[in-house]
Amino acid sequence: MIEVKNLVKRYGDFTAVRGVSFSVRDGVICGFLGPNGAGKSTTMNIIAGTLAATEGEVVVNGYDVYEDPIGAKSSIGYLPEQPPLYPDMTAGEYLAFVGEARGLSGDKLWEAVDRAVERTGLGEYADRMIRNLSKGYRQRVGIAQAILTDPEIVILDEPTVGLDPRQIIEIRSLIRELGRDHTVILSSHILGEIAEVCDEVIIIAHGEIAAADTLENLVNRYEGKNIVDLTVRGDAETVRRIADSVPGVTDAEIEAKSAGIVRARLSADRGTDVRETVFFRFADARIPILSMSYEETTLEKVFLELTKDRPESPADTVDTADPAVPEIPQTPEPAETSAEPEEPSESAEPAEETEPAEPAKPDKPEKPAKPAKPGKKQSDDDYTPLFGG
Repeated sequence: MIEVKNLVKRYGDFTAVRGVSFSVRDGVICGFLGPNGAGKSTTMNIIAGTLAATEGEVVVNGYDVYEDPIGAKSSIGYLPEQPPLYPDMTAGEYLAFVGEARGLSGDKLWEAVDRAVERTGLGEYADRMIRNLSKGYRQRVGIAQAILTDPEIVILDEPTVGLDPRQIIEIRSLIRELGRDHTVILSSHILGEIAEVCDEVIIIAHGEIAAADTLENLVNRYEGKNIVDLTVRGDAETVRRIADSVPGVTDAEIEAKSAGIVRARLSADRGTDVRETVFFRFADARIPILSMSYEETTLEKVFLELTKDRPESPADTVDTADPAVPEIPQTPEPAETSAEPEEPSESAEPAEETEPAEPAKPDKPEKPAKPAKPGKKQSDDDYTPLFGG
């Protein structure tokens, strides 16, 4: 239904989306999950055809978004994060306006409006001015315009943002209902919302796909995995042998510290607590356990791990040393003289009768060394920013 290949979007020197590739099958609710600024809305806009990509390919329902935008857009109903509403219209008038813009007229137009109003629960609110509707009902109007022409694909970008708990529950119920007849892509940064309504999950971080799978597989792969963190006194080889002998341990990270101290991080099967067995195995080997901690990895922790901040790479950093601070042309410094310039005398008198006009000036204090100018920076230590910056 949707194929995204090597999608890239740059805004000047900033790359918002970096080689994103994924596919969405027919008839599923796919959650597009990621922190704020991860590139979710940019990707949604490109799929919907409202934003051009820098590189890559997007195919929607068999239509290339760039080669056949009309065919692709006719298959999509799109709700951006900020619903495109006209507050001086009633909800019904607005839906009729959208329907006419999409080529509907006559009985087909009003049948589509009535169907969208009924499905989104607008009912008696259809004749109210949009500016007088609550945030939740404005979201319903936005969803109604997205499904007005009964498209195969519905894209919802943060549909529950800013809603109260009751409104969130109602919108989630509506999304589940839409999933029965449509392919739905739901963008959100709330993990609970994705887990509540979605069949598949795509996690995006730093403009890249961090994970993509069905929700069930992601849960089976990560959620509930138990981790035991040990610090023992012994040698790494023996610790490795004991850790591998414990039933239920699926992975062991062994790190030798100084003075015969070894750290072991043991991952166990889901629902298996191996702490007691680990304790007795090391006790039988007469290897003292100096510390033991236990943690259960949940899907929330996996999400935080996959989307955590990372150090900037050289490609992400813009070199502003020379381009942003233009080099100031150097002007030659006047030569310093040790004496004041001579003034022309008004009369020529014998030298022996000429007295100094002013008493001898004391030696001038030595001038401090001038800082290096920006264009001739000698080192980081003697650099003086422009304009006192």
